[in-house]
Order: sequence, then structure tokens, then C-alpha cells
Amino acid sequence: MVSVLHSARQRVAHTGEALQGLKRLRELGLSDPSDPVGTVRLLRDARVFGPPATAIRRAARMFPDQPGLADERGELTYRQLEDQSNALARGLQRNGVKPGTVVGVLARDHRGLILTMAAVGKLGARLALMNTGFAKPQFAQVCERENVRVVLHDSEFLGLLDALPEDLPRILTWVDEGAEIPSGAKTLDELVESNAPTPLPAPKKPGGFIILTSGTTGLPKGAPRERTGPLSTVQMVDRIDFPQRGTMVIVSPIFHSTGFATWLTGCAFGNKVVTARRFDAERTLRLIAEHRADMLVAVPTMLHRMVELDKEIRQKYDTSSLKGIVLAGSALSPELSVRTAEVFGPVLYNLYGSTECAIASVARPEDLTIAPGTAGKAPLTCEVALFDDDGRRVLAKNVTGRVFIRSGSPFKGYTDGRMKEVIDGYMSSGDVGHFDDRGLLFIDGRDDDMIVSGGENVFPQEVENLLLERPDIFDAAVVGVDDVEYGKRLRAFIVPEPGVVLDGEEIKAHVKANLARYKVPRDVFFLEDLPRNATGKLLRRVLVEYEPPTA
Repeated sequence: MVSVLHSARQRVAHTGEALQGLKRLRELGLSDPSDPVGTVRLLRDARVFGPPATAIRRAARMFPDQPGLADERGELTYRQLEDQSNALARGLQRNGVKPGTVVGVLARDHRGLILTMAAVGKLGARLALMNTGFAKPQFAQVCERENVRVVLHDSEFLGLLDALPEDLPRILTWVDEGAEIPSGAKTLDELVESNAPTPLPAPKKPGGFIILTSGTTGLPKGAPRERTGPLSTVQMVDRIDFPQRGTMVIVSPIFHSTGFATWLTGCAFGNKVVTARRFDAERTLRLIAEHRADMLVAVPTMLHRMVELDKEIRQKYDTSSLKGIVLAGSALSPELSVRTAEVFGPVLYNLYGSTECAIASVARPEDLTIAPGTAGKAPLTCEVALFDDDGRRVLAKNVTGRVFIRSGSPFKGYTDGRMKEVIDGYMSSGDVGHFDDRGLLFIDGRDDDMIVSGGENVFPQEVENLLLERPDIFDAAVVGVDDVEYGKRLRAFIVPEPGVVLDGEEIKAHVKANLARYKVPRDVFFLEDLPRNATGKLLRRVLVEYEPPTA
């Protein structure tokens, strides 16, 4: 009886949230009750085309002459994106792509990627977004597991395709100057130019899309989504103030969750999205200044490199137009939160979530002002709960528990059949964290990063944050390694600021003076850079396996 009442209360609460979410969409102009025809068309499109194609189709109707994308080749309006993706869809159709075909795309952020995502949806084919940081064996294994039957790719990745069957159709999405292209190779531009831009018949059902996890612990897993609804947009816009018919610079990879979701939201608001194929800190400042950008979307490593630029370099570019910086992908340190406010003002939004769980919480600028590094609060249709190791709810403030998320975009399992742990409708994020007295969420680290050293629980992230506060340290990571006496011990890896020489014993003394003795690293190594993947996440397993050079 208690279980039935609990379920009933949950359904009522979730219905109330959905109604609040729809109200929020109306307030932001993303839903118009006075236009029932447009609303029905949007819902129909979302049901059969999938998010990328639906976003461009709607934007082409609402903002046809508004610049929709700016890359290194220039600008395209939303009407041009719609017409060219139609033509590309026809070209792909003539090359064997049909409903249900899995199309892999291995491309950096540019028009080729955007057009491919939309075209695949218009055919009812299945989109697999590949990581540009793949090594050849990883790429081949993921293509086989996901049953990829056609690959669209940039010319720089030609070498990776050697691992695929020779008869697998492939199309070039971007050709670098001077690149040696195989004889008879087809390009996206040729398919666009040789096919009509008229719309295709709608597919009977969506092909869906697959976003890969970061793969920091092994081969990336496939997280599929068949479709997304209006409430998915609520998660993104409820606590983040997106520009409307403004400009966004997205340097976070669009093949991954954050870049993908913010690009979709940018289309919904009729924004011009400025992309760059490769990240460069100074060039990003130049793009913000040249395009008078309202918003920047990045990962913490990128933003860190931007705020660490010499003041003379930063002052060359007028970034006063910037009203928001959306950050996601890895942990935001308190130090980076403070430095960003010093350089750009109170404009930072810290988005916490995962490929599987979508958005869990967002820290707004005012949250980060009073609590640097916080993950903030859950937006409408989402909820964060903490559970202990026995599955009991942790309700006390400032008590660490395992982070679980209830999302308006539910995840139904990986493409290999595995599933995340679920308790009472909440899915595990794999992180541990706590709520402070204000109800703000803090992520203390990954559940599997915690080590037990001499009987004490230690989260390396706390030590990392302390080290990153030092002005003579550019970057830092702390991992746990096996130890005969203590079971595990901490090992620190530090990238000094340019021109700075640091001493390992002094680093240990600094940690000992600020944290408990069992949190002091036993080893300190100095590196030129830390290993990270294409989305900026630290590859901790590489550091755990690190073998120091012999003298």
C-alpha cells in the first residue's frame, strides 16, 4: 500500500513538473499556444525526424534568413542549412542509406558535421557520433559494435578508416588543404551540389542517434536516444539564460553531449552558432570579439587555458558582449570559478550531468559567486538524490553520498545491453557528492576514484583543488595507486606554470599544512601536460599506469 501511494505521489509531482516546464517554454517563446498548427508540426517532426533535423527544419521556418552557422568557410543561413541537408540526404540515399541504416560520422565542428546530422535524421537512418580522439583499434571496435554501414569523415581521419572493410561506403565531410584524397573518393560538397534541395518524404519512424561516453575507463559505450521531446529543452533553458537571435561560440565538441545539446538549443532560439575545428585559447577570444558573441560553450580545460593567457593577450580582444559561459564535461574547480569571474565577470554557468543521465543540475553565476565550484541545483523535470552504499536515501546536509539522477530524458541502456544502477527511478551518475546548507550540490569525485589509504577514505579531487589554487601550478591531477603498506596511496602529477621550477617535497608540505596527513601524496611527478581526451576529461587510468622515467 505504501509503495502504491508513493508511486501515485511521484506521478502527480512529475505531472506538475511537466506543466511547469511547458509554462517555462511559453515564457521563453519556444512554445506558442496561439499557433496550434505550428505546435502540431513541431511535435510531428520531433516524432519522426529526430532532434538535429527537427531543429533545422523549425529554424528554417522561423528564422530563414538568420545566420545559423559560421565556420572557417563562412556563414550559412538556416534556410541554406535546410536546403543543403535535404540535398545531402538525397545524395546519401543514392549511396545506399535507408531507414535504419547506421551512419557513423567522424568529424570536427563545422558545416559538414551539422549537415550530416540533419540529413541522416531526414532519412530515418541511425546516427552514430564518433569521437575525434579515437585511436584506430577503438574506432574499428565501435564501428563493429554499433553496426555502422556508412562513414562520413574529415580527411584527417583517412588513416583510421584503414581498419574498416574496404567495401564500406565513405564520404568526406571536410578536405584539408594539401590532403591526399583516394582516387574516386566522394565528398559531401559533391553530393550537395548534385542533388535537389527539395524536402524528402518523412520517414515512418526516427532512426535515433548514439552519443558515445567519454571512454575514460575503457572502450566508449554507446548511449542511444530514439527521440527527445519538448521537456528535454526545459532542462537546458530553465537555469541557463540563452541568447535569442544572438550569437554562440561553441568550442566544446558537438559530437559529445554538451556541444550537441547547446547547439540544438541555439537553433531553437535562432542563434548564429560559431564553430572552430580545433581549439585555440587566443583564437577563441578572437571569435568572441569578431562575432560579438553573447555566449561561449566550452569544457573546463579550454576555459582554464583562456583565463591563463597573458593579460596583454586577453586585452587585445573585446569580449564585453559575453553574457554567459556554459561549462560542462568535467569537474569545475573552485579556483577556475573564481578566475573566470575575475577575467570575464559573473557570467559562468556550470552544467553537471552525463551522457546517460543528461542534465542533472546547473549552477548559475550567482550560485558560483557564493559557492565557487558548486554544481548548483536541478532544473525543472530533473532531480538529484543521494544514496548510501546500502541504497538508503541520504537526506542530511554536508554528508557525502552516491549521486543519482532523475531526468526528463530517460536513458534506457547502452547499445551493448548493459545498464546503469537505478534506485527508485533515479539513475547512478557514478559520482559522489553532497548538498550544502543552501541546498547547492557539490561533486566530491568519481565513486571509483575514491581510495582507502590506511583505513581512511580519500577523494583525490579535494587534493587537486588545493593544488590548483596555487599560482605556480598550471594543472594538476591526483590518483590512487597500489601500496603494500597502506593498500593505496596518492600520487600527484603537476604541470608547473611556464618558467616555474617546483619541488616535490615543498608540494607535500603544502598539502600537509592544509589537509589531513593521510591526504598528502606520497609521490609527486612533474609533467609538461596531463593526458586528456577530446572532451577535456582527464585520463586517470593513464596516470595510474604511469611509469616514471629511469635515471
